Amino acid sequence: MYLNISNLAHKSFYISKLLCSNMIKITKTQRLILYSLGQFYQSLNQPLSEKPLRIRTSKIAFIELLLASKIVSNQERALYKNLETLEHKKLIEYYDRKIKFTVKGIKIMDRINKEVEQFIDVKDYFREIKKPKRKLQTTIS
Repeated sequence: MYLNISNLAHKSFYISKLLCSNMIKITKTQRLILYSLGQFYQSLNQPLSEKPLRIRTSKIAFIELLLASKIVSNQERALYKNLETLEHKKLIEYYDRKIKFTVKGIKIMDRINKEVEQFIDVKDYFREIKKPKRKLQTTIS
């Protein structure tokens, strides 16, 4: 099986382009926040998949989790502003003071997931790869 990296990079660029041009323009930080929220909800609700329950979080609790993770380098106020922007762009909404994805937000979240999946697939492919048929040349640098 051959993996065309330039084709993969092109597809990834195309998906990013679709995200920004076709739907709504969102910054990298906003995409990261949206993706983080989606992953957080997925991890919370996975054990409840057979039950009609869904766990939601408040804005404050989610921001505290992001800050504790050290993944997002923004300060607390900037995270609040980014969540407000996502709300104004109708990607998230608040129901009983809990964050909820809108239909538009779920669509963008799915696109982000597809883009991230491609990179994870490449990483997994090279992690599991056996010896190549051709000998690799090594150099000391």
